Amino acid sequence: METTQVTAPAVRKTITVNADQQRAFEVFTTEFDSWWPRSHHIGKSPMTKAVIEGRAGGRLYSAQEDGTDCQWGTMLVWEPPHRFVWAWQIDAQWQFEPDLAKSSEVEVRFTPEPGGRTRVDLEHRYLERHGLDADAIKSAIDSPEGWGLLLELYRAAAEQ
Repeated sequence: METTQVTAPAVRKTITVNADQQRAFEVFTTEFDSWWPRSHHIGKSPMTKAVIEGRAGGRLYSAQEDGTDCQWGTMLVWEPPHRFVWAWQIDAQWQFEPDLAKSSEVEVRFTPEPGGRTRVDLEHRYLERHGLDADAIKSAIDSPEGWGLLLELYRAAAEQ
């Protein structure tokens, strides 16, 4: 039996925000709901709130209009205000993937820059864990509606 080895390069995005490191980290995490678009969820009904539980083992989830919570990630590393890493538990059909071995990872780093600014580096990696769906997921997250748009929405919130 032959197996196909899938390789998918990581998606990397970098932006600089006019906010200090602590503020940049807090807006991304604690204030996640203030900038995450209502269109970006995998729940069965409209999203009412986006939540990051700020601790290792915490959930990333959305609260839905029908009263349910829809988990889509698990926090793997929590190092405020420097970085965090979560398991992206969404498959190519935009459904929850409970198996961490089949989930990619998103790492976000916050690096102080001169003038009270912060460089934010996002790396969405291990896409090959999604198997034959790796290319479809990479295309979606690297599309105009993917991480680039999300980071611009984040920057606007961080700089308010």
